[in-house]
Amino acid sequence: MTGDRMTRRRALAALGATALAPLAACSGETPAPTAAAGTAALDNSHWMGLQEISRKIASKEVSPVALTQHMFDRIRRVDASLKSYATLMEDQAMAAATEAEREIKAGKYRGALHGVPVAVKDLCYTRGVRTMGGTRVLSDFVPDEDATVVTKLHDAGAIVLGKLNLTEGAMGGYNSDRGIPLNPWDAGRWPGVSSSGSGVATAAGLCFAAIGTDTGGSIRFPSSANGLVGLKPTYGRVSRHGVLGLSPSLDHVGPMARSVGDVAVMFDAIAGHDPKDSTSLADQPASALAAVGQGVEGLRIGIDRAYVSTNIDQGQVASIEAALKVLAGLGARIVEVKMPDLAGMLNIWLAICAPEALAEHKANYPSRAAEYGRYFRDFLAAGATITPAQVAGAHAGRAKFAAGFNTLLESVDVMACPAGGAPAWAVSRELMMSSPAEFGETWEKLSPRATDFTMPMNLAGTPAICLPSGFSPEGLPYSIQFAGRRLSEPMLCRIAAAYERATSWHERHPNV
Repeated sequence: MTGDRMTRRRALAALGATALAPLAACSGETPAPTAAAGTAALDNSHWMGLQEISRKIASKEVSPVALTQHMFDRIRRVDASLKSYATLMEDQAMAAATEAEREIKAGKYRGALHGVPVAVKDLCYTRGVRTMGGTRVLSDFVPDEDATVVTKLHDAGAIVLGKLNLTEGAMGGYNSDRGIPLNPWDAGRWPGVSSSGSGVATAAGLCFAAIGTDTGGSIRFPSSANGLVGLKPTYGRVSRHGVLGLSPSLDHVGPMARSVGDVAVMFDAIAGHDPKDSTSLADQPASALAAVGQGVEGLRIGIDRAYVSTNIDQGQVASIEAALKVLAGLGARIVEVKMPDLAGMLNIWLAICAPEALAEHKANYPSRAAEYGRYFRDFLAAGATITPAQVAGAHAGRAKFAAGFNTLLESVDVMACPAGGAPAWAVSRELMMSSPAEFGETWEKLSPRATDFTMPMNLAGTPAICLPSGFSPEGLPYSIQFAGRRLSEPMLCRIAAAYERATSWHERHPNV
């Protein structure tokens, strides 16, 4: 925070390492499901990719009604322990599946999401269904409209199974009234924040894709922790209308899925201009899915090896070096770059995020402070101590950093780095409901540089994608991240998909 010269350790403690996060005990690959006709043999269909199940739905080999019922049956069996869902929308989902089946039989096929069960983070408004944001104070909040992102999913024919758990207010800790999702690779490991339910549900085969949000890493941390693909779009590329805010100038909405192509399908469905969101970009988004499969011959992939390898898990570092060799073998050029100075970045982020969060919760804080969990209550209190001069200084620092980062990104097609500092670290329920200071101290000890790899893209408003790049000796996912220029989502998906096709990490599933 400019003016205070706050140390990195104090900043991490103040924000509990932030609104975000980084990866499980092992399992082998799940056998491919057998083909079926009519309502299909659905026993393992939950492990199919979104595009694969979509093709079976389009060919009428799989019934959307039977598939949706199968997903609810699985959720009831599996999620009693994993706690990824906050609210199931069974009546609405079954009605939507019935309508999708009717339309498809009538030849009115809407596209790759038609009849496919997905889920949304419980920050997204759902008309007539509570939207709690991980809090107690919003337990009875029932919106009278859908978020734009939910409307777009409905328009694409997707079946929304329900609302997914998250950290309170989309920050770092949980409210004791809400479920705390468990990492399906290892229940004693961090599930990532704040889109933890989105990560857990998708990884555990409880939906085919999910919507998350990312203020400082909250799509990429749970994606890396749970072995998924996560895409944080360019700021303004996906509408925030009807999405509960943490920090409106930093918040991004984006997709999480089990493959790059599946994420691209989701992105193409939810991206685009929305007049209801004043920060929505007016230009027409290019198709990310169309870029998948184009190859990487001659593309420039930047790497700052000091940035990537200092004070993080060395298995993670090795997985990134191995990924670069794969991409070089496919024809990409590996280019040395220099990351801008990150000194003070965390303080800049904090001085912007905390006051904006305080403003977002003014209807309930401090008047209902006792109903907030310890972590988020302390974070909002910290927001009240940040002065207007500090906020102005933080925005100036943000602009300076973003300019330098954008200059770097203009010199390459993408930059490669981790999506966090290490595989998912050991946590307890008590720690995840503790104060920012307690939580941050543990995070600092076990994964000290995690936010170095996620916050830059939030401050600059630039897109990034992460995907599995290996597994630790304990069976926890490693993850590589590609960061790109504004509006470069198709390029990110193009490069990520090329790496994914050349490897098999994405084919593994947790044993749940």
